[in-house]
Amino acid sequence: MDLYTLAAGTSPLVVSMPHSGLALSDGLAERLTPQAASLPDTDWHVPQLYDFLEGLGASTIRANYSRYVVDLNRAPNNTSLYPGQATTDLVPLTLFDGSPVYREGQEPDEDELEARRTDYHDPYHKALTELLVETRMEHGFALLWDAHSITDEVPRLFEGVLPDLNLGTVGGEACDPVIERAALKAMMDHEEYASIVNGRFRGGFITRAYGRPNQNIHAVQMELAQSAYLDMGSKAFDETKAAVLRVALKDVMTAALRAAENLYSGEMR
Repeated sequence: MDLYTLAAGTSPLVVSMPHSGLALSDGLAERLTPQAASLPDTDWHVPQLYDFLEGLGASTIRANYSRYVVDLNRAPNNTSLYPGQATTDLVPLTLFDGSPVYREGQEPDEDELEARRTDYHDPYHKALTELLVETRMEHGFALLWDAHSITDEVPRLFEGVLPDLNLGTVGGEACDPVIERAALKAMMDHEEYASIVNGRFRGGFITRAYGRPNQNIHAVQMELAQSAYLDMGSKAFDETKAAVLRVALKDVMTAALRAAENLYSGEMR
């Protein structure tokens, strides 16, 4: 199986989906605990939710392998995204709830960790880097949208219930302020959803590594509460919910993209 699926678009928008993959590397399934084998921390059905991206001219790259093989939104040196707070590793050893990923004695050793970084993490980021550079060369800038979702309540990671729309810009460092403001306004216009910017999810490795406004690459992360588009009992895709959420997502993405385009056309200078 290919490590990722990439489709080149026609606009400055690049969408990354690093956690929606379901495939496991050879022999891995037998080593996982029964709970981990169900892949509970997957960003379920994110590609299906974002089925409108071709209409926006977006380029897309999505992982085909599960985050339990390697987490593409973690630094290759495994630096913590949120020092002092619970998180998961480049090669996760625990689920979001803190329970083990591996059966006792089946955890990967250092050689295996390095091999997964080389074989899975590096190729995805090489492809994403090339896609962003090509997009910037063609359009003068690139807007990276890192698409995620998570179950609404994970006490180990955050208190209470997660808002529906969680935009992360690394505290404003990963994109120009006009892009963040435009996205926020579009989010707030959709009063049917609870929204926040730079809350618990400020942006993972992808947003932090690639968001370089001074180099004309802007990045945001959108973390969605899964109840906004899934049946939470079965994690099945709920088309009725998704149809409403797609309108909001498309509006926010369009607002961010237009703000970026205006920025580079001089209209906001």
